[in-house]
Amino acid sequence: MNRISLALLLILGTPVMATAFNPVVEVEEEVYAYTNADNGAGPLWCHGSTCLVRIGERLFASGLETVAGEKPLNNCRWMLFERKAAGWEQVRLDVAGRTREPAPMVGFANGRLFLSANPTLGSGPQPNGGPARPEIFEFRAEHSSAAPKSLLPGWQGTPAFTEHSYRSFAADGRSGEFVLLNNIGYTHAEWAFYDRAGKWSAQGQLKWPWGAEYEKPEPIRVCYPNVAVRERAVHFCGVSDIMEPNPAWRAFKRELTGKQWDYDFRRLFYTWTPDITKQPFGEWVEIASREKTCGWISPGDLYAAPGGDVHVLWSERALDERLRPKFFPNEKQTNSLRYALLRQGKIVRRVTLTESTEDQGGIAGSGGRFQVTPEGRLFVIYYASGTGSDGKGVSENRVQELLSDGTVTSPAAVGLRQPFTQYFTATVRGGSPPSRTVEMLGQQAGAGSKISYARVKLY
Repeated sequence: MNRISLALLLILGTPVMATAFNPVVEVEEEVYAYTNADNGAGPLWCHGSTCLVRIGERLFASGLETVAGEKPLNNCRWMLFERKAAGWEQVRLDVAGRTREPAPMVGFANGRLFLSANPTLGSGPQPNGGPARPEIFEFRAEHSSAAPKSLLPGWQGTPAFTEHSYRSFAADGRSGEFVLLNNIGYTHAEWAFYDRAGKWSAQGQLKWPWGAEYEKPEPIRVCYPNVAVRERAVHFCGVSDIMEPNPAWRAFKRELTGKQWDYDFRRLFYTWTPDITKQPFGEWVEIASREKTCGWISPGDLYAAPGGDVHVLWSERALDERLRPKFFPNEKQTNSLRYALLRQGKIVRRVTLTESTEDQGGIAGSGGRFQVTPEGRLFVIYYASGTGSDGKGVSENRVQELLSDGTVTSPAAVGLRQPFTQYFTATVRGGSPPSRTVEMLGQQAGAGSKISYARVKLY
């Protein structure tokens, strides 16, 4: 390896010259089936966090059960599964609390497993919502069926939490620390940091970016974020989620749908702090926007590398085709999977990994996730759909490697019986270790109301 390659390796944590990789499916199986709770959430609603955690040789998944006979909104309860020699086994069930959203998890290398819950404080169905109490349940990996320990986060003051938590849960698995963020209305997120000494040693508020450019200026609520913790540096990247701010578009959509509301998901924002216990979050950085043509953006993943670089992944759709004839008739539709590299809060590289256009077809990418290996290699796995160069339809999961010189390898297909369209992974953001194996938990195409698991060895 020459000096330039070595320098790039030290900076980016990814070798310039990659050895070959060949995805091999080792396991593909069902974990559980669920019933639609009709409450606006679902088992994958917390997709910015993860419900799949590996601790050593043990693998855990949290699930969401709809309670028979109970009405929305708080008509669900969490389940905890462990994959054992005979397959997946439900080891715990929440018999007391009722909630709306799934329960993300994190784990520590020392065997501690944490599940984030948000039980309602109400006694009835609460069709319009109501107060809730964020709670963390701590398990030991080697005794996952034992009753967990309850941890109540140490917040700043007494925030008014509700069943719509939009919460984020992320951990530094090696250091044994995590952060929990919970949205409060449309103004900010409350956060609490749990340190390696077992103390809630820092807490505060993350104020949303200000939409001064709107006709009616307002905070831009940021939801479905990817959050990463590394040596107390915390990185946060999510999408705008507010009522349609463009009056003309809002009125037009109301005529189309008959609904008084419609939400905007078209601006991707990032912020960070180098030490959450000592410094506030910095200024917001807008990484991507489809504001001009009423498009759509979905966060994919975020990886905070050892040298300080931050890798961000997201999907984009260029425009809302319903509005095109009236508002932007000459614009063309595209669907793409995109990547950016940030350094000290500045964007230093952008790459379109795959894209389809209405004129020439191509492959759209969605559900993108990073996979980090022990050697520091960085892969992207995603759902690929569209039309291949041979004119045939494509519906499969694919893997590409991001190299530190800015290039991207050709995609390799993952030979699953059914591709995953939405899924979690055993990510380092949830405290799982780097691995040459991708572990996925989610929904497969054509599988209906089933949550499945797959294990794919990359090399």
